[in-house]
Formats: sequence, C-alpha cells, structure tokens
Amino acid sequence: MSDAPGLGEFEQLVLLAILQLGPGAHAPAVRAAIEAAADRRVTRSALYSTLDRLEAKRYLSWRPEPGGATRGGIPRRCFQLTPAGLTALRRSYRAVSTLASGLEGRLGSA
Repeated sequence: MSDAPGLGEFEQLVLLAILQLGPGAHAPAVRAAIEAAADRRVTRSALYSTLDRLEAKRYLSWRPEPGGATRGGIPRRCFQLTPAGLTALRRSYRAVSTLASGLEGRLGSA
C-alpha cells in the first residue's frame, strides 16, 4: 500500500486531460477536454483550485508560454505531469480498471 496522496475523481480527470493534450495543455483546453469527455460543466474556480492542489502534491508542473496578441501579451501556463503525477495516475487508473473489470454488463454502455 502506498502512502502517496490518492486522486479524487476530478483530479484524475484533470491529469488525464493534461496527459491527452500534451505540451499545449493550458487551463482552457483542459477545461474544454473534460467538459466534452465527461459531459459535465467545469467551473474555472474548480479547475484552478484543482490545478493548484495537484501542483502542491507535486503531480504536475507548469511552464509559462508567451501570450499572443489576442491575450494582450499575457502569458499562460502550460501544464505537464511530473513523474510522481504519472505514477499516481497509473495507480488510480489501475484501481478503477481492476474494480470495473467484468462489470460491463451491469454498467451498460454510456
């Protein structure tokens, strides 16, 4: 059993979206990816507080990206998983997959 902090459902969705988006994973893109994939509304405050929490857990890091003319030169943060974040996501994904195994008939199709 690991002593590393676990992931909540929304934290898992955020990390999955960042991993899927790759190097250009900025907050608005993460938000849009989660809303599209999970069919749920994501507030800015929920997203940013989760990003801050995941950074505090050392599960993600960010780098500044220069802002273009449409942003008035304001830089944006591009997020990426850290090795610890990838490990936590793998552990969480494995647990969900293991528990869901064989339940396809009961869960039905989405």
